Amino acid sequence: MEIKYEYSRKRSEFGRPCSFSDLLAEVTVDIPPDPSLADDFIPQDPVDFGVQEGPVMALHEVNTQRAEVSIRGVNHVEGGWPKHVDPKNSELTSRYREEVEREEAYTKTVQRLGFVMEHYIRQNNTIDIYEEYFEEEEEEEEEEEEHPSAKTINVVRDPNRPRRMATHVSWHPDGNRAMAVAYCSLDFQDSRKDLSFDSYIWDLEKPYTPELTLKPSSPVVTLEYNSKDWHHVLGGCYNGQIVYWDTRKGGLPMEMTPVEFSHRDPVYGACWLPSRTGTECFSGSTDGQVLWWDIRKMSQPSERLVLDITRQDQLNQALGAISLDFAPILPTKFLVGTEQGIIISCNRDAKTPPEKIANIFRSHIGAVYRVTRNPFFPKVFLSVGDWTARIWTEELMDSSSIMETKYHTCYLLDVCWSPVKPAVFFTARSDGTLDIWDFLFHQKEPSLSLRVSNDPLLSLCSQDNGRIIAFGTRQGTVSLLEISPGLCTLRKNEKTLTSAMFEREARREKVLQDKYRERLLREQERLRAQPEEQEDPQEVFKQAQADFLSSIKAERRRRGLEVPGEGEEGEAAAQEGSQEE
Repeated sequence: MEIKYEYSRKRSEFGRPCSFSDLLAEVTVDIPPDPSLADDFIPQDPVDFGVQEGPVMALHEVNTQRAEVSIRGVNHVEGGWPKHVDPKNSELTSRYREEVEREEAYTKTVQRLGFVMEHYIRQNNTIDIYEEYFEEEEEEEEEEEEHPSAKTINVVRDPNRPRRMATHVSWHPDGNRAMAVAYCSLDFQDSRKDLSFDSYIWDLEKPYTPELTLKPSSPVVTLEYNSKDWHHVLGGCYNGQIVYWDTRKGGLPMEMTPVEFSHRDPVYGACWLPSRTGTECFSGSTDGQVLWWDIRKMSQPSERLVLDITRQDQLNQALGAISLDFAPILPTKFLVGTEQGIIISCNRDAKTPPEKIANIFRSHIGAVYRVTRNPFFPKVFLSVGDWTARIWTEELMDSSSIMETKYHTCYLLDVCWSPVKPAVFFTARSDGTLDIWDFLFHQKEPSLSLRVSNDPLLSLCSQDNGRIIAFGTRQGTVSLLEISPGLCTLRKNEKTLTSAMFEREARREKVLQDKYRERLLREQERLRAQPEEQEDPQEVFKQAQADFLSSIKAERRRRGLEVPGEGEEGEAAAQEGSQEE
């Protein structure tokens, strides 16, 4: 609860006009002088006193009492010529004039020097003259010497039994002082009894008890803070409903969508939109729909999109959305990761629903568990699925990824970019390992790989400073990992180098794509030019058999083994050679 101050008064006094009246002068205090205290005072003559409004004085120049000699700067000579200087004596007069001029020159020099010093003092106050200009190079040297490392600083656990999965983590926008964790069991037909529906908001300073308990009607799969109104939290439920809370008013939902107008499958993605009111949001589910909502009126969705890549707007052909990504810098575009391994780039401003499906990227073999845009280069985005993470660019349509990690032996379940370094991202693996990749320096191996849990890592989220990473496990444990400064400090020209790397890889992929298309065209032209020529199957079989046997003989020779029939052929060749001689 917030502490509020309430001031109350009668309703009749609101808007009451002020009543002024004339009153006679009245003496409030009169202290007469005491003659006995006069001996304690010391009279002063002259007496300096200040007034609020004083006369404005200006600098004047006057002549001395001798009109025939006029000297500027008589402020130095009070009351005319000094007594020891005779005006009729030209030598004394000229000497005195030179002395006064020297004093004037000295005064002007000091004044001019004072102005110069004042300028430099102001400049020194503006610019730090003691700044170490080579501090960045020293820091870079220290960072190069420092090895990447990380340590666990905090752990929060699901307070309920049986344990549930920590499916999503969202940081509080105000300094990341708290985090909202969605707890839900995603196992198919999980029939465990006494399974709690609650999710929690945790205060990092009090990790043992949750700050607020969110009580939905169905388990929450995803939770998101509103960056415009920090007290609003959006949730997507397992039964397909959208619900939101006002944390100032407790853990009960403020409003939720009706079941008949909600999704038919679990809501795996829900995002706030940067609208003027801060009340608009949209959601995606495996039922193949993306729905837009306004929390002021959640009786039905304001807009609907069917994820049908054939652009026929048929729900029975739609692909199930398992991840959503929205970047405020691109207010009309968003990305959808599907269960079928396809990434769909959508544009909300399109006129018709089929046109809203802008581009299609065939990315992974299995489900795309996460897709996210680069915070520095919005046209570059990252996806994770099957056994690898891939980097894509929207500038290349219908092409493969421009960069990718190596194939792991276990599944990758989540990924997120570093908010401070453009080439650093984090991946979560199903064997409990957290990998930190820096593609600017290493592309084949992660810069740091940590086995942080014995359970699969399901969710990842980084703080705004990139220093602390939160990851949730299958057993409902959320740990906070603090990484070393070298992995969360932006180096000089790092953004420029990363941009050049992405552009180089995009050009390389475009060249490979063009060459592949040219080869397909040449193959088609060759088939058109020779439509009647058909190869004999027997000849093809004999050629394949000969190639197979030759490869076996070559392998036996390489291993130093005897090749059957090769000795007789050698003797025959030798006999032929001797006959020719």
